[in-house]
Amino acid sequence: MDELLTVEEIAERLKVPKSFFYAPCRRKGPDAVPCIRVGKYLRYHEPTVRAHFAKQNEAQG
Repeated sequence: MDELLTVEEIAERLKVPKSFFYAPCRRKGPDAVPCIRVGKYLRYHEPTVRAHFAKQNEAQG
């Protein structure tokens, strides 16, 4: 099983601010960044997040 990353870890790996991940995870729909809630904590599966952003980039053209 792949590692689940914290907000800080995924932001560091993708070189974006932490705030980039908080609001989109709370949204619903196609723009929502896929995350996993563990109690009050958010966790991210890096390959899934990268695939999400690749799909969004394709859609934008």
